[in-house]
Amino acid sequence: MDESPQVPEPVYESRLPGPLARSKRWLAAHHMTLMTIADTPHSIAFGSAIGIFFGFTPLYPLKTLLSIAAAWVCRCNKIAAAIAVTLHDVGIWAMPAIYIAEYQLGCWSLHRTAAHRVRFRQFGLHDYLNWHVFSRVVWPTFWPAFIGSLFLAVPSAIIIYFLMRMLVSRARAPQKIV
Repeated sequence: MDESPQVPEPVYESRLPGPLARSKRWLAAHHMTLMTIADTPHSIAFGSAIGIFFGFTPLYPLKTLLSIAAAWVCRCNKIAAAIAVTLHDVGIWAMPAIYIAEYQLGCWSLHRTAAHRVRFRQFGLHDYLNWHVFSRVVWPTFWPAFIGSLFLAVPSAIIIYFLMRMLVSRARAPQKIV
């Protein structure tokens, strides 16, 4: 009975702070999900590019649905689109700065002055449901933010398309044994 004692495998803790460690784990898990999808590299890359594109737009409640619908219309991978649009939720700590930059880019490109700071404390709950408040506060900031988001969304989507296509193609290439 030559029984060797079971040695537990060491558990390695990440040296990153908590939120960054969670983000890294999420990225690693979804990277492998994207690499193992049974679809062409073009379809996965195009779906990822669509997801990144819609992640930059200020269409907050509709981002995921629009990315899946656009992927369906373009006949590319809907799972890759959903994962890529969710990537913006992982980097949520940086998104306010990105949305402000998009708004300012939109105001600049539309030759408008940026709106002065709106103090939301002056509105009551019933005011948020009023069309007048929406048309005077929300809508004037949405259009410049949407136009400004195109300055970041289009180049990012193009870069992600080529990057993902290269990564998926490389991951699926037969490995040479030396």
